[in-house]
Formats: sequence, structure tokens, C-alpha cells
Amino acid sequence: MRTIQTSASILSADMCNLEAVVHMLEQSGTDMLHFDVMDGRFVNNISFGIPVLSAIRKKTDLFLDIHLMIADPLQYAARFAHAGANGITFHLESESDPQKTIDAIHACGIPAGIVIKPMTPAEAVLPYLPSVEMVLVMTVEPGFGGQAFLWDMLEKVRFLHRAAKEQGLHTIIQVDGGINAETAPAAVEAGADNLVVGSYLFRQENPKMVIDFLHQLSENKK
Repeated sequence: MRTIQTSASILSADMCNLEAVVHMLEQSGTDMLHFDVMDGRFVNNISFGIPVLSAIRKKTDLFLDIHLMIADPLQYAARFAHAGANGITFHLESESDPQKTIDAIHACGIPAGIVIKPMTPAEAVLPYLPSVEMVLVMTVEPGFGGQAFLWDMLEKVRFLHRAAKEQGLHTIIQVDGGINAETAPAAVEAGADNLVVGSYLFRQENPKMVIDFLHQLSENKK
């Protein structure tokens, strides 16, 4: 049985009370904090950067899962790592050379991952699959929270799960976007190991129930 992990997206959290949110997530049993970095160039939105990451790092020992939605991740990867990132994913569609970016993240002593947008074919990941610890499949268009789940992205999850297994790799397949009580089981069935959860989590009166529900999906994961 493979364990399903959760990565709580603070993009959907109360930004005025991030310290309290982080402590709540710790108590709720989330495995990671998902930190969406947007530069206003790669996506049409701006979120937060290194100062916020540094502040959160001082308040928690949780794994900080950094998703760089930026045009030039190679330029900034080391700075995010030194600010406290435990793992960094970046977009294959960015301007940076993918292998050089992977190598730069690894040089900081942390795992690296590749992200693909909905329009990018899963096959584009294959040259880099042996080099990364995670592949993130976006099941919404990156840039904004609260979007509807794109069901046809599950075929990408299946493809990448099979490809990793066939190569004897232990690559984590992460899914980000529109995760809820309906879509989460489908994502896990398709091969996802890690679920980024945002709006669905923070809308609940008892977030721990959401985390517990997602963890219980491990029982059905083969």
C-alpha cells in the first residue's frame, strides 16, 4: 500500500493570520505546506515570495513544498532553498533550462520536481523523469485558486504513474487544482501520491476531517 500525502495550499488561506493557519494545519495532520510563488509574468497574478517563506519557516517544521510559477526559476531556486524550502517544483514551460534548474535545486540538497500545465503533454516530462523526485500535474490552469477540476488531466496522471513504474522509479505524482471529496479519489485511482488541497480544505469548519479523509485514500491505493 502506498501512502497518500497532503499538501495544504496557503494561497487559499487567511493571509492576515498565516501563523495561526500554519499551527492549525500542523494540528490537522497535513504533510506539507504548498507555497505558490507567482511573478506576474509566467502567470497573470502575483502572490508572495522569499520574505513570506522565511517568516513561515521560522514558525513550523512542516515540509515546505514550493511551487515556482515564475518565468526564470533557475535564477531564484537557490534563494528559495536557502530561505527554507524543503522541495521545489518548477514549470517545464518556463524560460529556464529544465536540466540546469533540476541540477541547481539538487545542488541545494533538496528534492526537485517538474510541473506541467494542462496544455503540455505528459510525454514532455519523460526526458527528465529519472532526474526528479516529483512530477506535478496541474488539473486547473495555474495562477488562481478555486477553479474547477479538469477531468481529462487524469490521463496524464495515469501515463506518468505507469512511466515511472516501468522505469523502476519512485517518483511522486502530485496533483494540484480542484481537489475535493469527488476528485481526490479519482486522482488517487489514476496514480496520484500527493494531493494539493486549497479551497476545499479552508472552506471546512473542521479541516482535520478533510486531511483525515485524504489520508484514508491510502487504504485503496495499490
